[in-house]
Amino acid sequence: MIVVLQRVSEASVSIQGKLFSKIGKGLLILLGIGHHDSSEDVDWLVGKLSNMRIFSDKEGKMNLSLKDIEGEALVVSQFTLLASTKKGNRPSFTEAAKPEVALPLYELFVKKWQEELNKPVKTGQFAADMQIALVNDGPVTIYIDSKNRS
Repeated sequence: MIVVLQRVSEASVSIQGKLFSKIGKGLLILLGIGHHDSSEDVDWLVGKLSNMRIFSDKEGKMNLSLKDIEGEALVVSQFTLLASTKKGNRPSFTEAAKPEVALPLYELFVKKWQEELNKPVKTGQFAADMQIALVNDGPVTIYIDSKNRS
């Protein structure tokens, strides 16, 4: 699984011009699911994201996690994170999981993160054409690949 996390002061998802979900201060997670991913990747990422210290403490240092600040979370499935651009100019998405594999893992990710945070996690709509709006706070944007843990 590949995640692009962005620390935001606000973020929202709209579908066909209508607001679908919105958060205030917290994390926007773009989640790419590959065909080799499993529930083990979900568990590792949920733990990593919940405890990642990227929010500022009173001294302005990144020492606080999403849990510490009781922030909100928004997860959007994004298969394009698995794009290969090695050949030609048209990306290949052969590493992205098919919907019948990706959807259950996406749903499991959201469920486990809600349990970890002990609060609802907002989402986009799987496989929908979405418009994402955000105010990146910092900016802080971090790329995490669950297959590259060392």
